Amino acid sequence: MLHGIVLAAGAGRRMGTPKALVDDWLARAVHVLRAGGCDRVTAVLGARADDALALLPPRTAYVVAQDWADGMSASLRAGLAAADPAAEAVVVTLVDLPDLVPEVVARVGRHAAAGSLARAAYAGVPGHPVLLGRDHWAGVLAETGGDRGAKGYLASHEVVLVECGDLATGQDVDAR
Repeated sequence: MLHGIVLAAGAGRRMGTPKALVDDWLARAVHVLRAGGCDRVTAVLGARADDALALLPPRTAYVVAQDWADGMSASLRAGLAAADPAAEAVVVTLVDLPDLVPEVVARVGRHAAAGSLARAAYAGVPGHPVLLGRDHWAGVLAETGGDRGAKGYLASHEVVLVECGDLATGQDVDAR
């Protein structure tokens, strides 16, 4: 089983509004994970969570990261805590990747196994989504803090880079 997680809790200070509230980004991210092969999808909300809830597609699971202001690590912790324990792996993506397509998720998801770490790369540059096999969840959680997410953990472990530059840019959007 592959579980998708959309990190959408931040305030979007540079954007001027939470990114979960921008256009159709939240619903689109959920759709991309589902269409890319995720059996379940959970959205992690935080800033203006009540407003974001109204934008979620029907039957989408969600969790509110109460400590969302602490940074991306708070969102990642909440998402992993909500992940189905039967999942072999999670595919984690950011809400602010408007050109992400299901084919990227599917390509990264092909590496799903409890002991796997994989991430999309765009022209060789690592990006999102990131696949975290279940065996790595505790280690990721132990090393996250502030706005770092899993970056430190991934840097110190063997990660399969899955080239996806032919499908998308992987660029996140920080300003309108």
